[in-house]
Amino acid sequence: MASPCCFHLPDLPGIHNLAQQMEEEVRRIEQKYSRYRHDSVLSRLNAHAGQTSVIDAETAWLLNYAKVCFEQSDGLFDISSGILRSVWNFRTPTLPDNTDLQRLLPRIGLGRLTLNANELWMPADMELDFGGIGKEYAADCAAAIARNAGVHQGIVDLGGDLHILGPKITTQGEEPWLLGVRHPRKPQQAIAQLPVYRGGMATSGDYERYFELDGRRYCHLLNPQSGWPVSHWASVTVLAPSCLLAGTLSSIAMLREAAAVDWLKEQDVHALLIDPALQLLPLTPDIQQP
Repeated sequence: MASPCCFHLPDLPGIHNLAQQMEEEVRRIEQKYSRYRHDSVLSRLNAHAGQTSVIDAETAWLLNYAKVCFEQSDGLFDISSGILRSVWNFRTPTLPDNTDLQRLLPRIGLGRLTLNANELWMPADMELDFGGIGKEYAADCAAAIARNAGVHQGIVDLGGDLHILGPKITTQGEEPWLLGVRHPRKPQQAIAQLPVYRGGMATSGDYERYFELDGRRYCHLLNPQSGWPVSHWASVTVLAPSCLLAGTLSSIAMLREAAAVDWLKEQDVHALLIDPALQLLPLTPDIQQP
């Protein structure tokens, strides 16, 4: 998953075997959908762009989910926008050539593909990337294995994308986990803590991959309609019933920029938005600042 991953699980009989099953599930999903593996299902689909591909039920479910997100976000959440990385290099402070950027935009648009229960067709110039949903989906799948085994306490943490299995059990009874929200400018620190009993928690921010040029920060979160990075929020953290939903909502909120607050309120979820001046805008109760 290209990030530190761990499971926080209670010390129960057989827990190590269960953790091994959970890890195997995460690795299975990574191998199946990684764009970095030439033998992955995703690479096969991209290689057959322009043709009809037979897909399994899991892949069909993920693609349907991505397509609904595309529609519900007015086209902002788009797993066909990964091709923009070919003109954006966040290792060096250089802006892309606008001609090259404009040439890519017509190739983006998930509404251009055709999907049914077991077949996918996408245009020959399209390329899909599950980077925006794969890790979050894997966290939920690992959590499902734990729950099916009767474990309802602990946390699945895949690079900061979290699925909380259930509350902490203390001598006082059930208590929430106090989960840190990363400081957008001091990565080793938390800027706030959120109390969470169960469900998903995910953060999208402008600090994972970025460069600064002429006093402006350019981050890896790109608007698929313009091809340019978003800049309104430093980060958005969302709590939702699943990690996949939390991750999707946080990404869409970043992409919606100034309209994110009203949109998140419509989704009826708890969230914490942080602007570039590091002002906190909570849409959730009981935020604690260290």
